[in-house]
Amino acid sequence: MDMIVDDTLLALLRSVDTPTVCNAIEVAQGKRGFDAFTRGTMLCSDPNGGAMVGYAVTAKIAAVAPPTEAPDVICARRMAYYKAMSEGPKPSVAVVEDIDYPHAIGAYWGEVNTTIHKGFGMSGALTNGVMRDLGDMAEGFPVVAGSIGPSHGFVHVKEIGSPVTIFGMTVGQGDLIHADRHGAVVIPPDVLGNLATSIQKMQETENLILEPARQLGFDFATFERAWSAFEKSRT
Repeated sequence: MDMIVDDTLLALLRSVDTPTVCNAIEVAQGKRGFDAFTRGTMLCSDPNGGAMVGYAVTAKIAAVAPPTEAPDVICARRMAYYKAMSEGPKPSVAVVEDIDYPHAIGAYWGEVNTTIHKGFGMSGALTNGVMRDLGDMAEGFPVVAGSIGPSHGFVHVKEIGSPVTIFGMTVGQGDLIHADRHGAVVIPPDVLGNLATSIQKMQETENLILEPARQLGFDFATFERAWSAFEKSRT
């Protein structure tokens, strides 16, 4: 983790959606081409619950086949996993790669695990794997997952703290994550100093188009004037 984010920026990040953060990163970098975000459609346990923001605590799991290691090894690793999740710097997000993907069948995230991780003070979970117990998950602990399914299969922890890949996005331990119903993004440390200003600038620039478009009588001539102001604001 390269920088501690202050409470003001954290509150701002929680108040905006992930597409806004992606756009603001490009504003902060002064160019297009930023690509540290998920690809494809992900599912959110609480689509209207807002964004999760936090430092990644990473792990890998599997569930299609039973573990081949000794039961005491598997148990010790599971306890080490929970210890790592409980002790990660806050706010934190559990980022768990299911190595069975795209054939993941083990619903690691359900009523029990969301309640445990919420109890640890974590902000939510991001996974390419499976979730279940919709309606019974811990309130205020969103899960953004790859699929929904009924069974946990032979789910077991394989690795803790190593880099993971979630829907094409690589996440390292301690990376700052922003995720919601659109997917997720890793926020680069080098933009944190001016990210708040970039969010504000982007919102003000978009409003040059949005406000006229929402008024009665909006027509092409009005659009042309608004677009000209929009373009000038971006230079």
